[in-house]
Amino acid sequence: MRIAVLKERAAGESRVAATPETVKKFSALGAKVAVESGAGEGASISDEAYREAGAELGSADAVTKGADIVLAVQAPDPAALKGAAKGAWVAATFDPFGNRARVDAYAKAGLEGLAMEFMPRITRAQSMDVLSSQSNLAGYKAVIAAADTYGRAFPMMMTAAGTITAARVFVMGVGVAGLQAIATAKRLGAQVSATDVRSATKEQIQSLGAKPIFVENVAGIEGEGSGGYATEMSEEYQKAQAELVSSHIAKQDIVITTALIPGRAAPRLITDAQIATMKPGSVIFDLAVAQGGNVEGSVPDQVVEKHGVKIIGYTNTATLLAADASALFARNLYNFLSAFWDAEQGKPVLDEEIGDAVRLTRGGEVVNERIKG
Repeated sequence: MRIAVLKERAAGESRVAATPETVKKFSALGAKVAVESGAGEGASISDEAYREAGAELGSADAVTKGADIVLAVQAPDPAALKGAAKGAWVAATFDPFGNRARVDAYAKAGLEGLAMEFMPRITRAQSMDVLSSQSNLAGYKAVIAAADTYGRAFPMMMTAAGTITAARVFVMGVGVAGLQAIATAKRLGAQVSATDVRSATKEQIQSLGAKPIFVENVAGIEGEGSGGYATEMSEEYQKAQAELVSSHIAKQDIVITTALIPGRAAPRLITDAQIATMKPGSVIFDLAVAQGGNVEGSVPDQVVEKHGVKIIGYTNTATLLAADASALFARNLYNFLSAFWDAEQGKPVLDEEIGDAVRLTRGGEVVNERIKG
């Protein structure tokens, strides 16, 4: 069993899909791991560290030649995998809804694409969930970046010259990223509030010491979709939420938006009119900017100033913490493959529940039910 790890080609991508730690673990299973030279540079991992862990180092063509499994953060161009074994697995993130052409190209190339972002959110797959591990870091980084952009201190400070009041931070969307944003903002000393369309998150918000901001007296709105994701709300709820948020957002110094709906454009949470009610010098961090944005006027990887408010957001937030993000992503991949490792066959054998959920292509066809048609 040959496992190849390639250097990421996507613009701005600094992560890597394997670390010396996971190279050793794969080797212990009996696999041979080959890593492209320079693959770990962006994550501060040297070629020598991989070599000491037992990996073979070489060019992209050399490491992929005969590879049974290819590991990547973002799925590589299938043209770069011509030397891989017939029907080789590629475990990576594919953006299947946003980049269907790549999925079709994988099918045409006879490769078996395994989309890690399609990992089902079930208990036994938690350690394999790359979206959760990367979102956790993104939520942290969003607050740190907002604090850096904000021209004032976060915590309350009592000095001989007077008191500095604590910053008010409002987190919109309480998934993995939102919960980490709340926790980080609290640790920095801010007054934190949060909202979500899923009523079940109210207790989670309170458990972190933040104030929940929820629409009341709108019956039948739970907002819980499959896999723990939010769903789109009724017009009645959206109107009530907009009114509540508008009155609350005007009092905030920092707003972090994190709302995403799988397979669809990010929902609009903040309008230009709402931005205009905020105090000059306030900051909004749009974590969904790469999927269309939660905030009207947000632009990926640019600081946009509107009505005296700075709006920021990154195309790829997790890669800004490349070393930690790589360590977690690599463990997710190892946990995934090792959970199905068949010692007799010397390779992983996927089951239906998880295998069918993540498998995009097989035998020259697109086979995933979520994107077929």
